[in-house]
Amino acid sequence: MRGLELPAQLVMIYALLHLRFIGLTFSSPIFTTPLTPTPFRYLFAVMLTVCSVGIIDTETIPLIYFDEVLFIAAICLRELLIGVALGFISALPLFALRIAGEQVGSIMGFSMAQVMDPSTQSETSILGQLYFLVAMWFYFRWNGHLLMVQALIETLKLVPPGQISLFPAGDLSLGTWLQNLFVIGIRMVIPFYCACVLSDVGLGFLARTVPQMNIFVVGLPVKVMLGFMVLAAVFPLAMDLVYNQFEKWIEFALNVLKFWRPL
Repeated sequence: MRGLELPAQLVMIYALLHLRFIGLTFSSPIFTTPLTPTPFRYLFAVMLTVCSVGIIDTETIPLIYFDEVLFIAAICLRELLIGVALGFISALPLFALRIAGEQVGSIMGFSMAQVMDPSTQSETSILGQLYFLVAMWFYFRWNGHLLMVQALIETLKLVPPGQISLFPAGDLSLGTWLQNLFVIGIRMVIPFYCACVLSDVGLGFLARTVPQMNIFVVGLPVKVMLGFMVLAAVFPLAMDLVYNQFEKWIEFALNVLKFWRPL
């Protein structure tokens, strides 16, 4: 046998599996908050690796790939990207909710009130952070974190470690899924746009009938009050809409990884 001996081959395979879990724990928004220390995320990836090593069928791993340093580097990068892709794609509905919240905040006049988002260490809208945090709570409530880990373990059967394919074997349909994500965000924001148009029309009639009234002073609290009323009515429906998307996006992430499986 050329290259590494069998014990070293097994250690290399387990290291590749560990890289896949590291990509997941360092890319998914449920693990990347500053409240979660980096050593904890790494140890969590180690724990997941130890719990899932028995799933790998080492007899199907092509050992010849470990003979060259270039192949080892390419395979390590591929395993890391698999975990990153799964963690990022499966959490895209959460980012859609954040964008919808920022649009709602802009409609209600909260665009000037920016707060520090602890998950991204950047300034964001108040309502955008509210949407994201509530969606994160429901994500744990619906066991989305368990589905994500289960999906990554499923990738060990779909795309075993140690195998590499440079080009996808079919159409990933990424544009169609991103289009659906954009449509979901627009469906959450449309009620607020409709309420804003109606309030502007009403304020316009009020400005024509009562010219002495300062519409700019009256319009801001009216839009804020109307926005909170619409938010109270629409927010539960938005969560129900996102609930039907979590499993679909995890399945989409698995289908994307399936296309990179060697023939």
